[in-house]
Amino acid sequence: MWRTYPDIQNELEATLSLIESTIQTDNVPVKNAIIKMINAGGKLLRPAYCLLFSEFQETDRQKMIALAAAVETLHTATLIHDDIIDDSPVRRGLPSIQAEFDRATAVYAGDYLFVVCFKLLSNYASSLRSVQQDGQSMERILNGELAQMARRYDLDMTMDQYLHQVSGKTGQLFALSCFIGAYESNASTFFAKKAEDIGLNIGIAFQLMDDILDYTSSEADFGKPVHEDMKQGVYSAPLILAMHADPAIKSLLGKQTAMTDEDVATVVARVSAVNGVARAHDLAQAYTDKALKALQKLPDKPARATLIQLTKQLLQRTM
Repeated sequence: MWRTYPDIQNELEATLSLIESTIQTDNVPVKNAIIKMINAGGKLLRPAYCLLFSEFQETDRQKMIALAAAVETLHTATLIHDDIIDDSPVRRGLPSIQAEFDRATAVYAGDYLFVVCFKLLSNYASSLRSVQQDGQSMERILNGELAQMARRYDLDMTMDQYLHQVSGKTGQLFALSCFIGAYESNASTFFAKKAEDIGLNIGIAFQLMDDILDYTSSEADFGKPVHEDMKQGVYSAPLILAMHADPAIKSLLGKQTAMTDEDVATVVARVSAVNGVARAHDLAQAYTDKALKALQKLPDKPARATLIQLTKQLLQRTM
């Protein structure tokens, strides 16, 4: 996807190279697992937003590449741990680390990436504020994940609870990426906070689209199992909206008995029939529009046009 953004593509390639060179553990299985995950074809959106928000000021590009690498290592660590918790066999169309190696290797790989993240931050961040922001974001991400765990199989879950949840588990990492990109490029604190707000709205829209794709894509297209969240009692926007429109759907859900493939197919069909997917897409559009409106007010630099184009593209993605 980055071929249409060649300048960012070059810096993202440098970001991946820096991450790989920073992995210096002597444990071969852990090292191989991390390198495999890094090169598995992730979208690199978070480091891209970090780099783009740093372009509104003249700044040290090597420093910004290092901070983008810190953001991506944090993201990758959370993905590895998510796959352990979900016992997911697939990530990005390939076997997950915990499936290909083992759970212990995956745990240590994720833990090691947290170390790499803070190593990069401590070496390159010019202010303690960035390290503090990273710590606060990690706490919010974890709180989002804990809220999700606490509400598993909650048939009365509200959209407000869902949005609070995804603001943490997905929105915060986008917000952090944009904040660090702006703040570490010597922009004003006001500008950095605006970037953070934009990132949060983009992250929420991104998660909404991810949840929509879970109902509209195949596993081969999506790169990970579809409908697994539903089976495990993790209810996302299309299903929550559908349950409010058609409460009878709830009779097919719940943790007393495992859902059959027929149950899943029935729920997916009914979610579509009561416009759960369409209404979730309208919500994703609203959060995207909010981000785009704020992006339009940024200084007229080349990075602004790229940010606008990229953010519009995320709402149109099919995988």
